[in-house]
Amino acid sequence: MTSSAEQKNSDRAVRAAGGARAGDGARAAGGPADDARSGGEREGGGALWGGGMPRWLPRAMVLFLVLVGLFQLADWAFRQLIDLFVMLLVAFFLSLALEPAVDRMAARGVRRGVGTFLVFVAVGVAVAGFLAALGTLLVDQVGKIAGDLPHLVDNLIGWVNRTFHQDLSLDELQKRLLKDSGTIENYAQQAADNVWGVSSSVIGGLFQAFTVGLFTFYFTAEGPRVRRTVCSLLPPARQGEVLRAWEIALAKTGGYLYSRALLAVVSAAGHWVMFALLDLPYAVALAIWVGVMSQFVPTIGTYLAGALPVLVALTVEPVDALWVLVFVVVYQQVENYLLHPRITARTVDVHPAVAFGAVIAGAALLGAVGALIAIPAAATLQGFVGTYVRRYEVATDPRIDRGEQRRARRELRREAARRLRRMVGGDGE
Repeated sequence: MTSSAEQKNSDRAVRAAGGARAGDGARAAGGPADDARSGGEREGGGALWGGGMPRWLPRAMVLFLVLVGLFQLADWAFRQLIDLFVMLLVAFFLSLALEPAVDRMAARGVRRGVGTFLVFVAVGVAVAGFLAALGTLLVDQVGKIAGDLPHLVDNLIGWVNRTFHQDLSLDELQKRLLKDSGTIENYAQQAADNVWGVSSSVIGGLFQAFTVGLFTFYFTAEGPRVRRTVCSLLPPARQGEVLRAWEIALAKTGGYLYSRALLAVVSAAGHWVMFALLDLPYAVALAIWVGVMSQFVPTIGTYLAGALPVLVALTVEPVDALWVLVFVVVYQQVENYLLHPRITARTVDVHPAVAFGAVIAGAALLGAVGALIAIPAAATLQGFVGTYVRRYEVATDPRIDRGEQRRARRELRREAARRLRRMVGGDGE
């Protein structure tokens, strides 16, 4: 039995050795299984290293080119329509400012279209009156300067001769001007070309104003329908949020406009009294100019408002110009610290630093239009954030209000001293 077991083990080892030699021969001869595996490896290597193009690559390239083309088309369309978008944005904010007045008239039974037309007429009359007063002032001052021009030129020539020790005369200046008539003709030609450019700019500006006015009329007259259309595109859970944001924008924008209008009226009245006391020409027009420019032109409006009456006063009496400058500066401080906080406390309560930053950001994004709508937009955003952002009470901490404890102790000492003086005074009596 032992020999038979050993014989079986020997036969099994021989068969294993033979199978191994057969496998080596098949691999050496390149058998079918090995060929399939090597073919798959070659195919995979070709897919990775360029031996063959994958099926998804042409579709991916076509899709990429289509997406790039769509992006270029959208970018081109946006650049072409940017002016329209800006006009729509301006019209939307103007409609927000005018809609409260239309809503009041609609509540009394006036149709919204008629109410919007009446509001537009009132605004148009106010703007036309302002431009007429300013134009009358400008024409009169230009005519006065043209009439006094020879006298002013003589004074200028005399000052140059005294200061620089020259011997100039009006006849010599005329000869030099006639000598350089070619240069003057070139300047005149350039001015004529600029006139054509200015004329086209004016026509384009009038067209843009008409477009803004048309959209503003539709947005104001169809305010409820516009809101209903926008809400119909949103699920019910979002409609309330959109309407709440819309109401905040209405309140803040209308409040901004009406508070500025009230401040403009007060400013115009105060400056008119001062200009009338100084007996300045066109005191009413100058006062309206100061009131409107100081309130509706952000950041630099105050300086533009005060510059014109100062220049007009210089043509009358230099001392009057000094008094006008002093009054403008003093009134600005009174307005900033007394009138403005009281009037805008319930309408557009925006911190001056926030307003200044908003104006800079609006001017950087949309130019003059962005600067004009920056403050109501910032007030709307502030009101919206204040509605949805939860605030918590802050405990008294000296790390927050530095110096507050010292001020409180100082007030207590002053109060104790006042009580002691009253007690001593009472005992003396």
